[in-house]
Amino acid sequence: MKHSFQNFQVDHMTVMMQPRLYHVAYVVFNIIFGVAPEKVLYEKRKVWEEGKGEESLTFAVEVGEAKPDDKAKSKTIFAVVQPSEPAHQPSHVREMLNSHNAAMLWQHVALRTNDLIAFHKFAIERGINFITPILTDDNDDLIQVFSGEWYYKGMKPSATFFEFVQRRPSAEHLQALQAQNREMWFRDKTFLGLYGEKEMEYQRGEVTPFIDFELFEAIEKEIEGLKLWEIKEEQFNRCEQVMLDYAKKKNNK
Repeated sequence: MKHSFQNFQVDHMTVMMQPRLYHVAYVVFNIIFGVAPEKVLYEKRKVWEEGKGEESLTFAVEVGEAKPDDKAKSKTIFAVVQPSEPAHQPSHVREMLNSHNAAMLWQHVALRTNDLIAFHKFAIERGINFITPILTDDNDDLIQVFSGEWYYKGMKPSATFFEFVQRRPSAEHLQALQAQNREMWFRDKTFLGLYGEKEMEYQRGEVTPFIDFELFEAIEKEIEGLKLWEIKEEQFNRCEQVMLDYAKKKNNK
């Protein structure tokens, strides 16, 4: 059964670019996608080295808008991130791009739900890993959470993960977060918090997967030998039970 909180819509997409591409893309977005200066939603900067001025970390652009009745849910938005750190300083964004020999990589898609708290609980109960708590962005009137990366044992991290977001959360949802003692971060902190968390993961060499390797292999075992079209409700039900059992055992440790 599909729950209402599983009726996802794309909220925005985030892409990583090498510095040369980052600056050219800023110009191309303006000329080809018609992104006027007022459609640049934000651009964040940081001073990495004293006396060398600011460097741009990220910018976000609105490339389209649909229904005018709900501005927050009708926009098409790209967020762009570059490795702005000095060459001698570690950068997980640089490592993600260089390890895939890429000028650009899609980092994450933000999926919008009508009940992030219910979805988050549902996913946790089935073994999904998140690298942040549910964060509150008062500036944009939203709550959000970021998942682990999609990859499996023996492969390098994919650099790709999901963000799940709920816009205009109700007072009840905000109270529920406060009751759980979740961290309440503003927009600058949500971006920098995610950036810092990914940096720590890559420095440790322990990148959180979307699902644990053990759970991945347990699901794989349940569908071993089956063609894609041979995976039926019976297998889905067995796999979901495997996920529930795994998460319960893990969370009770």
